[in-house]
Amino acid sequence: MAKYIFITGGVVSGLGKGICASSLGRLLKQRGLKVTMQKFDPYFNVDPGTMSPFQHGEVFVTDDGAETDLDLGHYERFVDVSLTAHSSVSSGRVYWDVLNRERCGDYLGATVQIIPHITNEIKAHVYALADCETDVVITEIGGTVGDIESQPFLESIRQVANEQGRGNVLFIHVPLIVQIPGSGELKSKPVQHSVKELLGMGIQPDILVCRAAEPITDELRRKISLFCNLEPDCVIQNMTARSLYEVPLLLANEGLDRVVCRKLGLNTPEADLGEWRQMVKKIYNASKSVKIALVGKYVSLHDAYLSVVEALCHGGTENDARVEVEWVDSELISDENAAQALSSCEGILVPGGFGDRGVEGMISAAKYARENKIPYFGICYGMHMAVIEFARHVLGFEGAHTSEIAPNTKYPVIDLMPEQLSVTKKGGTMRLGKYPCRLLEGTIARRCYGQDEISERHRHRYEYNNDYRAKFEENGMRIAGLSPNGRLVEIVEIPSHPWYVGVQFHPEFKSRPNRAHPLFRDFIRAAVERKYGAGK
Repeated sequence: MAKYIFITGGVVSGLGKGICASSLGRLLKQRGLKVTMQKFDPYFNVDPGTMSPFQHGEVFVTDDGAETDLDLGHYERFVDVSLTAHSSVSSGRVYWDVLNRERCGDYLGATVQIIPHITNEIKAHVYALADCETDVVITEIGGTVGDIESQPFLESIRQVANEQGRGNVLFIHVPLIVQIPGSGELKSKPVQHSVKELLGMGIQPDILVCRAAEPITDELRRKISLFCNLEPDCVIQNMTARSLYEVPLLLANEGLDRVVCRKLGLNTPEADLGEWRQMVKKIYNASKSVKIALVGKYVSLHDAYLSVVEALCHGGTENDARVEVEWVDSELISDENAAQALSSCEGILVPGGFGDRGVEGMISAAKYARENKIPYFGICYGMHMAVIEFARHVLGFEGAHTSEIAPNTKYPVIDLMPEQLSVTKKGGTMRLGKYPCRLLEGTIARRCYGQDEISERHRHRYEYNNDYRAKFEENGMRIAGLSPNGRLVEIVEIPSHPWYVGVQFHPEFKSRPNRAHPLFRDFIRAAVERKYGAGK
């Protein structure tokens, strides 16, 4: 029978509930438990797929094609699991599904209400993850306790505790201990009020994971435990770490997983954190450093490229290097100033995106990398930009473009496939989720992966135009990866360049801190070799 852990946040948002949940998931996994994770978001968008990255950061894509909250990226990276559409649920999705059922007559004419219809739908998503092999389901409730949008989720998890029994359900609350400016004194009153708010919803938290700028004293810990009706060892401090990946170690030192297992009656050995400690040690003790230019249109909000940055750091760890990201706004780049913006970097990465803003700057970045032999990694849109740049400046196709932006271009080197055109020019044709790819012999990609067939996650609509394949290959841009039927180009590269690779998919979603994605690993290796020389 699965156990359920629910994580809520209080006082203010942005305290790191997702990192807390992910860290706990890792600790329980290292105790030999099978863990799965889930995020409930109170916003009314059906999913983050159409939300601006400036609003909500990156859209993380699962194997089954769900467009989800970025916290799922943390879950997958920390716990090393592949999550599904059930792992990311918004208020919009819940209400959408309930209203569609009402229209279909599924409720047999009943009055549809928050309780029981909305709460039952929420609980169904919780229970959907509790298969016969799962030991623990960890669910994070987005937002802050007291938000009106979160109330149906809090009521639902209260009902889960009643249905499953309190011995099978654990509530963890993540509040902020406020530090008074000037005196530096830590104040617990906001924590007490946040817990009181939860109690008003019928939820008694079992554990508090308190974010604090300074170490919590034993006296403050006892005070919080007294006012919040908790044992002192159930008040856990959560200090800011230099690396996110140190947080599981800090929480383990605080005894979080020990208390969780005690409360849930889980009889497990101590967490084996040896490999994780070695990984964190490698992160902190890197002897080299490289600077990577990330050229995109959303660089003012770094969370828009969260998985890309994390994957770069994973690649750095495997190469004994610290990766410094140089954030370059693609709207400000041109052929004339590319050298000024990019010459100090050992690698250039152009990530995914949509729309025409900043596109010419991305093309200039791809051109500068190609002409100056700087390692280049183009991801999804970044691959499209590399193909367009090559068509314009090597093949001489003046005005070559993607038909997404220039539908009347003479040279649509990136275009919709014929079968997509038969559906619609704009909607219903996106490739989402996991697709297989066959790697060609003798390519950079084949050497990176060390195997001939892979699968990667996609999120795009436009494809490499097969009409131009021969022309590209004759002039030095090689196709390195294809769909199994040979119709879809998944990877391109330039063999004469030290490292120039464009991929149609999003490899950053499958990178792990203790197992870097092969393409990110080798991209950073090429950057290290550019700075320090081969073999260093």
